[in-house]
Amino acid sequence: MRRAPPSTPALLGSALVGALCGCRAPTPGESAGATEGSGPTSTSGADSSASASASATSDASGGSESAGATTAASGGSESAGATTTTGADPTTTGAATSTGAETDGEAPSRCTETPTLVVCPKETTAIEVSALVSREVHWQVPLGEAPPAGWPIAFMFQGSLFTSELTWEGEISGGFGEYYQTLTLKRLLDAGFAVLTPEAHADGNTFWDTNIPPYSTSWELAPDHAFMLAIFAAIDDGVFGPLDSDTMYATGISSGGYMTSRMAVSYPGRFTALAIQSASYAPCSGPFCVVPPLDASHPPTLLLAGAQDPIVPLSTIEPYRDALVVAGVDTELIVDEAAGHAWIKAAPDAVLGWFLGHPPA
Repeated sequence: MRRAPPSTPALLGSALVGALCGCRAPTPGESAGATEGSGPTSTSGADSSASASASATSDASGGSESAGATTAASGGSESAGATTTTGADPTTTGAATSTGAETDGEAPSRCTETPTLVVCPKETTAIEVSALVSREVHWQVPLGEAPPAGWPIAFMFQGSLFTSELTWEGEISGGFGEYYQTLTLKRLLDAGFAVLTPEAHADGNTFWDTNIPPYSTSWELAPDHAFMLAIFAAIDDGVFGPLDSDTMYATGISSGGYMTSRMAVSYPGRFTALAIQSASYAPCSGPFCVVPPLDASHPPTLLLAGAQDPIVPLSTIEPYRDALVVAGVDTELIVDEAAGHAWIKAAPDAVLGWFLGHPPA
């Protein structure tokens, strides 16, 4: 079943906390998706627009079930400290009930896509972070046989207050551009990326530690750091199927966008490229942002923003872009002039194009 967004009272009660993490609670009936307008503009260090077009191919043979799994998992295997479950709803089950199909000459997909709704099936695995703490990761691997090194990995980090479970189903009328978020996920799966969407604290109903004191400056103390280390270990143990831990990418919105930047700041050398929607440098929060000098080890980074965003102003994103340019890091900023704090319409193709355009060195 699709988990409902937080109730209005819960959102109002979280408004102050949400403000600290660079996001806000939606008002009832609000649709914060990208609005049709003059279209996005793109700037880069070379003052040219990078191409976001790419062809996606996928083997139709379907994922194989791991002998060690206790559910119809698409390639994942059980290990100590990780438990995988599959929902009964056909929109949230694994490979055995995938709703994707090859129609009208299109490549097969695990996901279903209409002009108003995108739904992708997922697996859910509880990762043991400590003796007392387990946290969930929702995930899926592409159709077909994995490459010899395993599937490349794309992390998608949720924004505040909206569980990452919602990443797997997006309606065009939903808030914060959720349709384009799920369409981004679908594009990545169809192109051969395994997608992992970890839950923030409290089953995803809060936010990431990346810009919350004291963790913003002492990341080694952060519970989310322990969670990331546990996820990396689970990848190496094959919990999510045959994945390539040497080829990892990350994207996310708002609090999840700052968390995406955290992958560069605190895990140097692990990530191949990043795509950040409606956020800036890892420790920043909303309008409060100071970007230090960066170095060339920072992964290539695509920045996406809405010009009408009152939560994470463009004026806090541009300094991050400028610091990357000075450091000689490949970067691009795409701005949707009509959008607010939301996944923009250009995101699905732009994120995929950015990742495909930046293979491992």
